[in-house]
Amino acid sequence: MDLQLAGKRAVITGGSRGIGFAAGRALAAEGASVALVARTASAVEEQAKVLRAETGADVIGVVADTGDDASVTEMAGIVKDRFGGVDILVNNAAMTNPGVIPEDDLEAEINVKVRGYLRCARAFAPEMAERGWGRIINISGLAARYAGSVTGSIRNAAVVAMSKNLADELGASGVNVVSVQPAATRTDTWLDNLGRRAEAMGCERAELEQQVAATISIERVVEPHEVAAVIAFLASPLSVAINGDSVITSGGLKGPIYY
Repeated sequence: MDLQLAGKRAVITGGSRGIGFAAGRALAAEGASVALVARTASAVEEQAKVLRAETGADVIGVVADTGDDASVTEMAGIVKDRFGGVDILVNNAAMTNPGVIPEDDLEAEINVKVRGYLRCARAFAPEMAERGWGRIINISGLAARYAGSVTGSIRNAAVVAMSKNLADELGASGVNVVSVQPAATRTDTWLDNLGRRAEAMGCERAELEQQVAATISIERVVEPHEVAAVIAFLASPLSVAINGDSVITSGGLKGPIYY
């Protein structure tokens, strides 16, 4: 299937690792120009170099802190100057989640994962609407649907609510906005967290991973590139029928019925 992404221009925040980097790889492989955005210059520049070598696409690394208004404005200006505009925004930047997020971190979490997403959307959406086409994909998380972490649930549910509001606001202008809700995903961060839990419990990481896999209908934990494949479709013109909704990329958690 041709996703019709050749020539599109994408920005991916939190793009130096995990799901963000996998999304950048997927979009670049489809022929999009990609700006990977992250706070650490060495990491984001190195990852951009990797994708340029792999795909031959125009991939750049841009340093920005999405928790800061001025930093987002500067980042948007750099990308627009380089690419001439932006068609696709993947909001993925978030503070690293070590498991259950302390409630004391709520304000910082909201500033980065909710206000930060909105900062980036406001930086790029007006020109998308003016051109009559765009895609904004906000990475939330399945904690939006579960209790267990007040901060984790609030930040992810807020992303879903924001996405729906933006979809209603921008849809008539040709800009679709969706949220993606990954559950456990085999990123390096997830594996590191699992390893620390295993050490604390006196067991092997593989044992804990198998316990998680047993709760998933495909009986394994989803890989970052598999989430990225869904993001690539949502970023494409073919996804026009999906707007304002949440797409779950869990591999199918056993038990709950979402409707």
